[in-house]
Amino acid sequence: MRSDILMNYATAEYMLVIEPPEILRDQLQAVKKHFADSYDCAEAVKGRPHITLLRFQQFEMIEKRVIHRLRVVSEAHASFLVELEDFSSFPTHTICFRVSTQTQTGQLIKSLRTVQHLLKIDKERKPHFITEPHVTLATQLLPWQYEKGWLEMSHTHFSGRFMAEQLVLLRRREGETKYETVKRFVMKNEKTHMVQGALF
Repeated sequence: MRSDILMNYATAEYMLVIEPPEILRDQLQAVKKHFADSYDCAEAVKGRPHITLLRFQQFEMIEKRVIHRLRVVSEAHASFLVELEDFSSFPTHTICFRVSTQTQTGQLIKSLRTVQHLLKIDKERKPHFITEPHVTLATQLLPWQYEKGWLEMSHTHFSGRFMAEQLVLLRRREGETKYETVKRFVMKNEKTHMVQGALF
């Protein structure tokens, strides 16, 4: 009965991401545009370059609880250096800017797993935590686009670095095509301590 009632509430798709600063974002976007023009791939220039940490689907009515828990995790984590070095791929459909500093990103994702119970609607729709953080150059490529594009990009050098100081929660409601920013969480390296309240 309860699940039937819940199904009447609106759901949305969410992403928690790290966004590069504007200068680096413009450099990434320029490479994406070159790829789009060279390999007839208009999808490559859609959306802002970012590093996805996790994706999940949830009822919008639970959004405030999710935001609160994500803020607690984010503020307990320290900012860290992210370095992008050359390119990697997921054969045979995706080419990415390679994140060479995986350790701290991986630790952040591990800490986010502590709130995964809040990030799933049911057993079938579980949150997806990214195991290989990256910045997508182009995805859903046709075989020829991937083969020719990877031949070029695997021999192309790219380098960029920035301090990851905040996480960004994005939301895409049912029927919408674009994600919108819901909340930004600053990483403060503030460990929270649970204090038991006194009765009197």
